[in-house]
Amino acid sequence: MTQSVAFVASEADDAQEALIKLTGRYPHVPPDQADVIVALGGDGFMLETLHQYLDRSVPIYGMNRGTVGFLMNSYSEVDLIKRVEKAQLTVLKPLKMTAVRVDGSTVEALAINEVSLLREKRFAAKLRISVDGRVRLPELICDGALLSTPAGSTAYNLSAHGPILPLGARLLALTPICPFRPRRWRGALLSEGVRVKFEILEAPKRPVSAVADYTEVREVSAVEVAVEPEMGLQLLFDPAHNLEERILAEQFSP
Repeated sequence: MTQSVAFVASEADDAQEALIKLTGRYPHVPPDQADVIVALGGDGFMLETLHQYLDRSVPIYGMNRGTVGFLMNSYSEVDLIKRVEKAQLTVLKPLKMTAVRVDGSTVEALAINEVSLLREKRFAAKLRISVDGRVRLPELICDGALLSTPAGSTAYNLSAHGPILPLGARLLALTPICPFRPRRWRGALLSEGVRVKFEILEAPKRPVSAVADYTEVREVSAVEVAVEPEMGLQLLFDPAHNLEERILAEQFSP
């Protein structure tokens, strides 16, 4: 059965050029009427697209017109509809961040890749980390820390020397960013069902921001993070190069 397709593209020149070519070649509808949305850009644009159409629960098929393209398929203008129809579905569960500012206000946001805490000024951050209500690390002096999903484990988490997680592992990676004390702590693997709480110690002196993908909350005093179990984000990948295979291959790359 032929599915109705919508095209969206980042502002990059390559993505806009691809948008013109594909909309001229294939029938298409507006995104709010489509069965499948084809996103043209890089990983950042894919994250924006997933966030933008959360309420629609529509599958997203990405084609790389950006830099890295880990969440994207290779770009080709040939037989696109057939590729979409044969694509394999991957469902991602996002993280829900609840951040409390020093002034007492609260901000909630979703993260597909990771929730990260980052120091704002020259002073190192001081964090207390609890898992399911039990303090596991009374004080972490660092540049920050992050909690990553399997889909995000090859992004910022990997750059911070965190582990790569297979999609089926049902795990989260808790990874410090430039830890000073305890210097040898390299993070933890946690069940995806846990709730992690970060408390910012000496928050007025050592301000910390919390970032859920591209939503930033500055001067936080506490941040709780847990998987949002009722929400599933749908990505489509070509069978020969699906996301599970990419994550596996990344672990053997030089």
